[in-house]
Amino acid sequence: MRLRAVLADDEELARRVLREHLLRDGSIEIVAECSNGFEAVKAIHEMKPDVAFLDVQMPKLDGFEVLELATEARTVVFVTAFDEYAMRAFEAAAVDYLLKPFSAARLEASLARVRTRLGATVPETAAAHELKQASRRPGEFLERIVVKDGPRVQVIPVNKLDYAEAQDDYVSLRSEGKNWMKQQTIGSLEASLDPQRFLRTHRSWLVNIQKISRIDPNTKDTWLAVLADGTQAPVSRTGYSRFRELVGGHD
Repeated sequence: MRLRAVLADDEELARRVLREHLLRDGSIEIVAECSNGFEAVKAIHEMKPDVAFLDVQMPKLDGFEVLELATEARTVVFVTAFDEYAMRAFEAAAVDYLLKPFSAARLEASLARVRTRLGATVPETAAAHELKQASRRPGEFLERIVVKDGPRVQVIPVNKLDYAEAQDDYVSLRSEGKNWMKQQTIGSLEASLDPQRFLRTHRSWLVNIQKISRIDPNTKDTWLAVLADGTQAPVSRTGYSRFRELVGGHD
């Protein structure tokens, strides 16, 4: 099976080593090489490769964020010098990894896995945001959220996220007066954000605590969180109790 591949690594030497290994296999065609995450998303969108080899730590967007956005890649192999947390995440996910420095035999095994995956009737998939979450150390949380907006990539710093509202399997993200749609569940997003900074006010709402101006009574067992921009977010009894815990028991 001939494979079309995209390589993404910010180190030119690392790309050259991987390129030389791949070109020894006469069935690999390298259709693009990228030095950062933005370039990788663009190349994968345009070239639609069979496999993308992604470094984990890259400028602008990391490998996890590229995986999250570059859905046109049929398979992804991470090339990484990452630690045990990432290894645990990779092994549990439907993607392979090459730990730097890797041998020709290890790369050959990875290519065999790629070909097996491509030949499957129903390819295995993994939620990229869940993979990224699993790779973080305990107590580490997202500092930015990436969203694909057509061919462009929007990076939202979490301190500029006002709130997220669940819409089926998507979340609507509100930041700096604009709304962005992202395919992710509200529960998964909540798990990736610092619970001291973001409050699940309601089963469908996740709110940046710093954006809450006040909380007003609504019905007997519900409240409304009024945000700085005037948005009113519903607050359940559980959400209200959690809010009081976070602010020290004051309304």
